[in-house]
Amino acid sequence: MTGVRSAGVGRRDDDTRWPALFGVRHHGPGSARAVRAALDAARPRVVLIEGPPEADALIPLAADPDMRPPVALLAHAVDEPGRSAFWPMAGFSPEWVALRWALEHGVPARFIDLPATHTLAWQGEEDVGEEPAAVTPDTAAPHAAGLRADPLGTLAAIAGYDDAERWWEDVVEHRTVGTGDPFAPFTALEEAMEALREAADDDEARGEGEEDARDRVREAYMRLQVRAARKEFGDDGVAVVCGAWHVPALRRPAPVAADRALLKGLPKVRAELTWVPWTHRRLARAGGYGAGIDAPGWYAHLFDAPDRPVERWLTKVAGLLREEDRIVSPAHVIEAVRLAETLAALRGRPLPGLSETADAVRAVLCDGSDVPAALVHDRLVVGDVLGEVPAGAPAVPLQRDLDRLQRRLRLRPEAAERELELDLRKDTDAARGRLLHRLRLLGVGWGEPVVSRSGTGTFRETWRLRWEPELSVRVAEAGVWGTTVRAAANTKAEEDAVAARGLAEVTALAEHCLLAGLSRALPAVMRVLADRAALDTDVGHLAQALPALVRSLRYGDVRGTDTRALTEVAAGLAERIFVGLPPACVALGGEAAEEMRRHMDAVHGAVGLLEETGVYGNPGEGPDGGVREPGGGEGGAPADGSVVGGGDAVRHVADEAVRDAAGLRARWRAVLRLLAGRDRVPGLIRGRAVRLSLDDGDLDPGEAARLMGLALSPGTPPGDAAAWIEGFVGGAGGGLLLVHDERLLALVDGWLTGVPAEAFTDVLPLLRRTFSAYEEGVRRTLGELVRRGPGERAGASGAGPGAPGFADGLDGERADAVLPVVRLLLGQDDERGPGGNTEPAKVATT
Repeated sequence: MTGVRSAGVGRRDDDTRWPALFGVRHHGPGSARAVRAALDAARPRVVLIEGPPEADALIPLAADPDMRPPVALLAHAVDEPGRSAFWPMAGFSPEWVALRWALEHGVPARFIDLPATHTLAWQGEEDVGEEPAAVTPDTAAPHAAGLRADPLGTLAAIAGYDDAERWWEDVVEHRTVGTGDPFAPFTALEEAMEALREAADDDEARGEGEEDARDRVREAYMRLQVRAARKEFGDDGVAVVCGAWHVPALRRPAPVAADRALLKGLPKVRAELTWVPWTHRRLARAGGYGAGIDAPGWYAHLFDAPDRPVERWLTKVAGLLREEDRIVSPAHVIEAVRLAETLAALRGRPLPGLSETADAVRAVLCDGSDVPAALVHDRLVVGDVLGEVPAGAPAVPLQRDLDRLQRRLRLRPEAAERELELDLRKDTDAARGRLLHRLRLLGVGWGEPVVSRSGTGTFRETWRLRWEPELSVRVAEAGVWGTTVRAAANTKAEEDAVAARGLAEVTALAEHCLLAGLSRALPAVMRVLADRAALDTDVGHLAQALPALVRSLRYGDVRGTDTRALTEVAAGLAERIFVGLPPACVALGGEAAEEMRRHMDAVHGAVGLLEETGVYGNPGEGPDGGVREPGGGEGGAPADGSVVGGGDAVRHVADEAVRDAAGLRARWRAVLRLLAGRDRVPGLIRGRAVRLSLDDGDLDPGEAARLMGLALSPGTPPGDAAAWIEGFVGGAGGGLLLVHDERLLALVDGWLTGVPAEAFTDVLPLLRRTFSAYEEGVRRTLGELVRRGPGERAGASGAGPGAPGFADGLDGERADAVLPVVRLLLGQDDERGPGGNTEPAKVATT
């Protein structure tokens, strides 16, 4: 036997060539329907399908009731799980249809593509560090011209079509419906592919690329598998479902020795395969999938719709738009159907396609707007359908534990992005939060924490969830750390602490351990943190580390975590920052001063948080409000577990906590005063120190105005003065400070009008950066105040003390203007209180 011969009989009573080679376009509903009709007619004794042969043992799972496409075969190297590849299949993929047909009819099905052990080895030679590849036969040479990368697309372009699937339906399917021959499309397609391959062979003769050579290897392996199947099942019992490009190569005779020579010496790695869920969005070409399609949701609808696909599709679109509160009536749907059919007739197409329905949707259902049309494209044309695989599919132990936790916590993976609000006071929500934090630490980015819109308490968490197929690879990679999510996260945290390069990384890891509830890893992380903090002398590093530590201290009450070790480290870091910050701020350049300003803001917030929480008292408190005896058993408790009663002891510990926090705050205020008055400190930092002291109540407004006047005096270089202003009024709240304290605004205005023309260009970028950060309403108010200038205030009965036009006193008319809004917020409809009196109603607040 020298090759795959053309045999004599076809559908048992016809002259179809055997083996039956069904060339398809991957992920095409037209190809899928044609394959199903051809298999029904041919009734082969074995079905051979392109795909990794190691997955043959997984084929029976395709018949499991819990298996729901889109799914993918995932292959990964055992020793390097990150080296992986996917073979996606949707419900409308010809390969999936062939698998299901074989299982339903009791016919053996086998994969015949090159084994994954070689595919992964090839990938490792050139794609190290890249995302896992999604593999299909027609994308074996993505760098090549369109001829090889998408042969059906090439034929469609030659015929004047911009959509290969439309060409397949219009030219192939609809032309052969009347003949009743299910094999005619494949015969015509084989002839077309033969002509295209002859042209491609001429190009290859001038220089064969690496991907072309790999195609030849794959086709050699497939020919050997077809030969083996013919020997086992007979010449007239073999059907092959493969990419249309490969059909001529499988039909041509080729010596067995030549095929085996091509396979000799191929690189290999040990591989494991399983089924994993896939999504329609990942089937889309826009998602980076080389053999992707533009409209997986549309193609799924075409394949599943029993009749009247256009009417059913536009009804589905109308339902989506109505869910989004858009006015869409049945009359709109009727007119959209008529428009789509008219467009198809004008364009010479037998039935409306995606372009016709999209035009009809935009014109009729979306009133010509691209915004709702884009929503339809995202939700329906592409879609967020996520497949499912049965629990019996092979998986690493970590994946099985994750599946168990997802079921127990009722946290189902979904392809669509959604937000999850958690109340950590509830056991289930707390467990969900710990799971998501542990997965993030393991590199499985299922959820991303976002700012909560319903509150800012430490007992609230908000997550943005979205499951991507690649996360299955990340779970396999994380399996090296342990067999359960908790054990793996603990082990990885310990390893990350040792490998961390900077102090900030260790503090962030400690915070993560608290959020994830990793009680086993936290002591090891804290030991590394204490060692790094003792040795690190860089004030910037210490300032970066302190905020994360202080945030972590807040989690103890909600998550029940012992934070005493963190308290000691945080206090030590704060003291070292207070000592080292003033000399570190001397003689800094512009960028270094900006970075130090950010550190000052972070430390200021951390110190304030320490004072608010009174965390220094927590180490001595028992679980019921009593006080643990020092030097006792584990966790500071007495060896017998007793707790000293409350009363005076509790008050003593609370007083000590207040004194410790107050002393810390006082020392920080002293550091700010020192920075504000030191001439060698950059103006940006001096201005920021004054602003922080003013906000903290340690500096009265008059003193702040005096310091600003000194900084903006004529003897100060304009650049330094502009930097001082940026430090003082830059950032959140700076604009409101100028709005409500118009003496400061008058100082800025007076200084700016006195800047020499030759220096104005130099200070303009700093001032523009400062004032452009304000909200639009704040900028408008400041502009109005400056426009008025010196003189009487508009709408005021008189000017208060201070500079003309910038009064210190309260503007009564402006204050009265907000009273109606305040009454509305307090639930008062008019000025009268309850009972008809004219006194404002007293509203209870919580």
